[in-house]
Amino acid sequence: MIRPFSPWVAAAALAITASLPSACSRDRGAVEVTAGSLVVRITRDGRIGSFADLATGREYLPEGMEPPLLTLRGGAGDRYPERARFSSSDSTLSLLYPDGLEASLRLRSRPTHLTLELVELSDPTAVALALWGPYPTTIRETIGETVGVVRGDGFAMGIQALNPRTLGGYPWNENDAMPQLDIFESGDFSDLSEEGKRQVLYRVEAAKPDTFGSTLQAYVRNRSEVRVIPNLGRDLYVAPAFRDGGVVGSAIALFGCREEDALPVLGAIEVAEGLPHPTIDGVWGKEARSASAAYVILPFSEANLDRALDVTLRAGLRYLYHPGPFSTWGHFPLGTDFPNGVPGLRRAVARAAERGVMLGVHTLSNFITTDDSYVTPVPDPRLARVGSAALTEDVSPTATEIVIDSPDFFHQNESDNLRAAVMGEELVQYGAFTESPPWTLLDVRRGAFGTRPTAHRKGDSIGKLADHAYRVFLTDAQLSQEVARNIAALFNETGLRQISFDGLEGNRSTGMGNYGEILFTTAWYDALKPEIRGHFIADASRTSHYFWHIYTRMNWGEPWYAGFRESQTEYRLKNQAYFRRNLMPGMLGWFRMTPETSVEDIEWMLARSAAFDAGYAFVTSFEALEENGRSDEILELLGRWEEARMADAFSRDQKRRMQEIENEFRLQEAEDGTWTLTQIHVVRHRVGGRARQPGEPADPVLTLENPDGTQPLGLVLTATDGPVSGIRMEMDGSAGVEIPAVLQDGESLVYDGGPTADLYSSRWRLLGTVLMDPDAFTLSPGRHEVGFDARPGGGEGAYLKVELRVRGVGEPVTPMRAAGESEKGARR
Repeated sequence: MIRPFSPWVAAAALAITASLPSACSRDRGAVEVTAGSLVVRITRDGRIGSFADLATGREYLPEGMEPPLLTLRGGAGDRYPERARFSSSDSTLSLLYPDGLEASLRLRSRPTHLTLELVELSDPTAVALALWGPYPTTIRETIGETVGVVRGDGFAMGIQALNPRTLGGYPWNENDAMPQLDIFESGDFSDLSEEGKRQVLYRVEAAKPDTFGSTLQAYVRNRSEVRVIPNLGRDLYVAPAFRDGGVVGSAIALFGCREEDALPVLGAIEVAEGLPHPTIDGVWGKEARSASAAYVILPFSEANLDRALDVTLRAGLRYLYHPGPFSTWGHFPLGTDFPNGVPGLRRAVARAAERGVMLGVHTLSNFITTDDSYVTPVPDPRLARVGSAALTEDVSPTATEIVIDSPDFFHQNESDNLRAAVMGEELVQYGAFTESPPWTLLDVRRGAFGTRPTAHRKGDSIGKLADHAYRVFLTDAQLSQEVARNIAALFNETGLRQISFDGLEGNRSTGMGNYGEILFTTAWYDALKPEIRGHFIADASRTSHYFWHIYTRMNWGEPWYAGFRESQTEYRLKNQAYFRRNLMPGMLGWFRMTPETSVEDIEWMLARSAAFDAGYAFVTSFEALEENGRSDEILELLGRWEEARMADAFSRDQKRRMQEIENEFRLQEAEDGTWTLTQIHVVRHRVGGRARQPGEPADPVLTLENPDGTQPLGLVLTATDGPVSGIRMEMDGSAGVEIPAVLQDGESLVYDGGPTADLYSSRWRLLGTVLMDPDAFTLSPGRHEVGFDARPGGGEGAYLKVELRVRGVGEPVTPMRAAGESEKGARR
């Protein structure tokens, strides 16, 4: 609904951050617009006069703040509207700015939201940027910085960019890469909790916390002119002109609703405005239960596909993903795993579907390998360039020194990985660059990457190619979109159903920051056949405001940097808060199973998955599965925990306790199919590993608590960095008991009650059993003191790793839904 409203009086203006101008209070009634459950008042001078809840009348515009509806930025700086004129006949709002500049906005009030579109400018050449906001709100509890939704006290407000060129955010940077702002460096945030401060983890975009609450913002840039900007770690980078219509046509949606309705309202906006609205199994991807499904990453092939499917099904999962099936990136030809090319992969997809498994592949987005046909034997002119210079001398086909007229784009070595340049159809690499004129490329390798050395004339252009630390080239805007369509073509031809857009930030090579990333992913999505759009999972290592509508989930947390439990653990857990406040499915990232991975480590990860209702990627190989002696048990656990998680079987209290990474749990299944969750109380210690001073006492006594009835003390004893013998345990002042085992380096003794313990190799192969005295390892309820001694051998660094495990009280786990049921509202 759009209608005039009566005059009102505003309070004195307050200055706010992110360039919000202030205004003086006066009679300024103009038009009143409904945006779902939000009433927006626009004053006679083109400012926001009120954000009010339609149901309660509560005001969400901070006192004294009246931001301009639309700010225009050009050579004269920021221009704010001075007058507004509304035409009810065509729902057009005309904004008049200084110097006679005029903008026309079309307003449409929908049941769930309000759209505002910039349809005309009296002088488009005078406008470099058009800024929607920042619009201040008093809402501060949950700030969805990426999705552009803020929530608190039962109400939600949001902003949505309605086309790719309208960027969620504010032009803090000339390169349009949204910053990870430390907004707490200035302003009084003394009343904001530490949890509130920790909420800002990713790049601030469409929503931002502030001292008064939050802001919502979006903008569009006129890209009709070449610009030189900082980008990709370089101070100077040419952002080429890009013809996309300029600022005219930029559009946003504003909305307000009950807090619990934020996610379905976003879905309604997608449908009403023709935004991407992909589904999984017929359910919108942001509400589909399978959006957070765990999956297997295993390098399968045409030859071993059924074996890989067996692994996936034994793990109780339905998505199998190849980490790298391509021989090059750019055109993405299939490598040796698929000797029959696309038809072979298409048959593999069909075979997997017959067995109830969906196949997917990993990509590095717009990374172009140096052996791809975009590079060799003739380089594509659309490979991204940092910038160009002119030759000041003729260059023969054998010259190893090249003199140029400017060092600007060649002198930025910190981010220079390939040191490559292009002259015509020849690529060259240079070893060094002079520090003073004449500016000369030295130690030049001619005809690099399989191109042909040729002669070049004085005055010819030489372009410095953009690259990445993976030693790949990147793309300009046109080539980015073509590469994306190459990936889409593979999906259309084969029926692949899962993709990961890793390295999406490489599209900043376009000189357009987030817009470059959006152009890439939008080109991919637009090129998909409808039947593929109707069922795919797309994850990424990063996301952005508009991309939120396309991708299913973000899944980052890499397994390469430390042990199973340690690699990026804090980052993985912080991600979960980011996902929740941005209405995304939860994911934990990648976890790699090796031959040494223990069952205890697997259940530690699975408990975190259940705690945050977050899926994960289970990375393994046939070799790891064969060499790990407990792989069958591990796969069974994956399926058991995933089935329970997808059935929403864990209580809120159970999830809360499982979120604490020091807590461990075991999930057991009875013969009747019911589940029991048991918390495992763990005490860890190491015996040896350092020299003792004369007279220094032996290792300290460990204290543990048995919260359940009488039970055996669980043990996992592991020899580390050398053999261990003479293992002895004392409990509660007893005479002690010898454990008759000599553990070689890496071997483990595992005891869970009974007359024997299992002896395992470092790769969990069962080597035999060791006799144990059950009475000596029996725990009565209550507090106990346990001491260990041992004789590590093989040098001072050897030690015995001790893990004491005590079971808590078993708790029933009850499914709340069928495993495949939609999860509407679960992330609200």
